[in-house]
Amino acid sequence: MGPIGPGAARVRNAEGTHVGHAEPAAAVGHRLRATDAAWDMQVKKVGRNGLVSSAIGLGGLALTGAYGRVEPAESFRTVGHALDLGVTLIDLAVPGAGGARGTVERLVGKAVSGRRDEVLITSCGGPARPERSVEASLRRLRTDRIDVYSLHLGGTARVEETVGRMARLVADGKVGSLGLCGPTAGQLRRAHAVHPIALVASEYSLWDRRVEERLLPAARELGVGFSACRPLGRGFLTGRVVSPEQFEPGDHRLADPRFEAGNLAVNRKLLPAAEYVAAQLNLGLGRLALAWLLSRGDDVVAVPSTRSRIHLEMNAAAAGVRLTPELGASLAAAFPAQAVAGGGRRRPP
Repeated sequence: MGPIGPGAARVRNAEGTHVGHAEPAAAVGHRLRATDAAWDMQVKKVGRNGLVSSAIGLGGLALTGAYGRVEPAESFRTVGHALDLGVTLIDLAVPGAGGARGTVERLVGKAVSGRRDEVLITSCGGPARPERSVEASLRRLRTDRIDVYSLHLGGTARVEETVGRMARLVADGKVGSLGLCGPTAGQLRRAHAVHPIALVASEYSLWDRRVEERLLPAARELGVGFSACRPLGRGFLTGRVVSPEQFEPGDHRLADPRFEAGNLAVNRKLLPAAEYVAAQLNLGLGRLALAWLLSRGDDVVAVPSTRSRIHLEMNAAAAGVRLTPELGASLAAAFPAQAVAGGGRRRPP
């Protein structure tokens, strides 16, 4: 494994040719705004169940207000702009959002009106009354189908029973495929034995790689696609989070031990190596973090959540960066996820 240092950073362009550097983020943003229709978003066949998705999706959590106040008009424009950029996956599987998820579903339903066939919509529900949850989502989204409906298991043991009920929604045509949110590898295997699971969604990023221990290998064995949630580490991997005092009351990160003041100070010391690589490639740190995640396999899509069109464009641009395997491995070694302070309080899925 080579060191990270001058001359070690190399990327590939869309044709797979090595290039020495990438264009500045500002230039990328300008180009995307000028030629939305021509933006060549990478498309992936995710898993073996027929799902096809853009490499970068749009997560719905930020649109619920989980990371700060939301301006509805800007959120509406952000969803529409995502489609203009070739983003085809809109992930509304946001457990714990409560009534805010319904608000976001209404907004997305309005934003994709007339363009429904361009987008893959995911939503989720708990084990109680999935039929009622799906009917409510269909009304709010103004559609006759949810492309992927995921079960948020939590600590429930009713895997087989609930997946069996959800399978009937597939048979009725109300749901295209089934998914799971945050399962263990064992829960995935049990669910898949009842009905094919097309997509698993779980946190995965440079600073949280727990899924590589059990869940991701199980998904690959079963041919299940992987949706990487929080791929920017809830904003940490952009380098812009310096203190929990930045967060507004109610921000979900205030309940995340990794963002406690002492832990955050420790965790920020992990960033310089990645920032060095990003600078060598003339990339923003967030774009590099997303490119690293996409390099983990063709079955992995990244679903960063944002309420800003500017950040959306920066995220989408990551699909055009190809990291060499050597650089991907070096970057992972330089950013040891096991050293993340506050991360050890959570069990690997």
